[in-house]
Amino acid sequence: MKFFIDTANLAQIKEAQALGVLDGVTTNPSLMAKEGITGKNNILKHYVDICNLVDGDVSAEVNALDFEGMVREGEELVDLHEQIVVKLPMTKEGVMAAKYFSDKGVKTNVTLVFSAGQALLAAKAGATYVSPFIGRLDDISTDGLALIEEIRLIYDNYGYETQILAASVRHTMHIVNCAKIGADVITGPLSAISGLLKHPLTDIGLAQFIADFEKGNK
Repeated sequence: MKFFIDTANLAQIKEAQALGVLDGVTTNPSLMAKEGITGKNNILKHYVDICNLVDGDVSAEVNALDFEGMVREGEELVDLHEQIVVKLPMTKEGVMAAKYFSDKGVKTNVTLVFSAGQALLAAKAGATYVSPFIGRLDDISTDGLALIEEIRLIYDNYGYETQILAASVRHTMHIVNCAKIGADVITGPLSAISGLLKHPLTDIGLAQFIADFEKGNK
C-alpha cells in the first residue's frame, strides 16, 4: 500500500520523506489556504516546490467547475512538473475531464467520492486514482471503510486499474483497516502516519534492553 501525505506544509512533507515511507502528496485549495499560499503564481510555484521534495505523484486540484476550464487548468498544472496528477471533482464535468486526460496519458485523481457508483464512473473514465473520503463519511455516521470494501470488490470484479486512494484518513486504525481491505493508497496527515510507529510495549522493551545493557557494561 502506498502512503501519501495530505498537506501543503513543506516541513511536514520533508519529515515524512525523511522517514523513508512516503510515496506521494495530495493537496487541495483548502490545504493551500491553510498554509497561506494564495494567488495563482504562488500556488503554482508551491506545487513545483512540493514536487522537488518527493519522488512520487503530487495531486494538484483544478478550481474550475466547467469542462473547458478543468481542461485548461489541468493542462497548465501538468506542464509544471512530470509528477503532477490532475485532481478533478466527482461531477459530470469532472468525469468528462478525467476521460479527456486519460486518453492523453495524463494521470488523474477523481476526488470527493462518496459512493461506489461514483467510483465506478471514475474507473470507467480511466482515472488513475479515485479518492473516497472515509473520514467525512464517518462524520455523518456512515461506515467509510465499508465504501472502500465495495469499491475494491467492484474493481476486482472487472479488472479496473484505477487505484483506490483512501482519503480523509484521520488516524492510525484508518490506515491499518484500509490495508486489510486492500486500498491501494492512503492519504492522511503526518500524525496518522507517524502514529503507526508507536506502541507502549516497544517503549517498555527498549527501555529494558538499555537498562540491562548499562548494568552489564559499567
